[in-house]
Amino acid sequence: MLTTNEIIRPIQNEFQQFEQTFESVFRNDLPMLDEVLYYIHTKRGKQLRPQLVLLSAALCRGITGKTIHTAVALELLHTASLVHDDVVDSSPMRRGAKAVQEVWGNKIAILVGDYMLSEVIAIINAIRNLKILHIVADMGASLSMGELLQLHSGNSMWITEKQYFEIIEHKTACLFSACTEAGAESSGGTQRQVSALREFGRLLGICFQIKDDVFDFSDSEDLGKPTMNDICDGKVTLPLIVALSRAPREEAEEIRTLAESLTKKEAKDVNDTEQTIKSFVLRYDGIGYATRQMQRLRKQAIEVLSIFPDSSRKDSLMALLDYAINRTC
Repeated sequence: MLTTNEIIRPIQNEFQQFEQTFESVFRNDLPMLDEVLYYIHTKRGKQLRPQLVLLSAALCRGITGKTIHTAVALELLHTASLVHDDVVDSSPMRRGAKAVQEVWGNKIAILVGDYMLSEVIAIINAIRNLKILHIVADMGASLSMGELLQLHSGNSMWITEKQYFEIIEHKTACLFSACTEAGAESSGGTQRQVSALREFGRLLGICFQIKDDVFDFSDSEDLGKPTMNDICDGKVTLPLIVALSRAPREEAEEIRTLAESLTKKEAKDVNDTEQTIKSFVLRYDGIGYATRQMQRLRKQAIEVLSIFPDSSRKDSLMALLDYAINRTC
């Protein structure tokens, strides 16, 4: 698997342009806003999504100024959505540090997220490309739909595998597919290229979310966020869905009761309850099933990219797919 430096090598100069442009967005004359923006900016992840935008454009007809600004807008929208999500989910941590609302409170977190969204609108407007505008608008709507679907399903807590995939299509996959599709559009890619890259991004995004859900059953302290957080928030993900479907009815009901006790904050011994659920998921191969699903999706994604000739840009896109599946945090 390619290293991070090897992945961005085909787009290294353009990625530096992206970082410079992105950083400029996180400066403001209002001291309070500038302080919060700086805090958010220093807690950035590995910049997977802008890399997808740039590599998709490079794989088509080349990276343009529109590509750079598209990457900035999509990463900014993603960042804003994380700030809002942490408020909705009452998540205390983000990437190993306190979430924004834990430092400044919910009101400021929401307002700063809104400010970033307004910047996204300004950037997209300046690009002057209706197709990219529609991609970003559709993605924003899909993200909200995903959150609403998840909140609605949380009322009953228990969902089917079909419902699970419907949620992550909206909540996660749409952002990745928007990155690859908009990247291709920004370079003037053909309809065939744009469609192929949109599907590649969708499949990568599903893999990314499944891997995140697998992490929730991890014992690692390197994740930068608490484990079993999904169940505590009333969210049932693929490993547990599968384990419940495979277990005898009586045992499955016992696990449901334990999981609901975590959600309702009524568990007598939280650590013991969490370990019981983790052991249950492992015993019925919930993690193994999720891993096999990612490998199945990986094969489909590689097939989608077969319309493009071999190149370093294509290798980097496939390396990002492998990173999404094999990452350890």
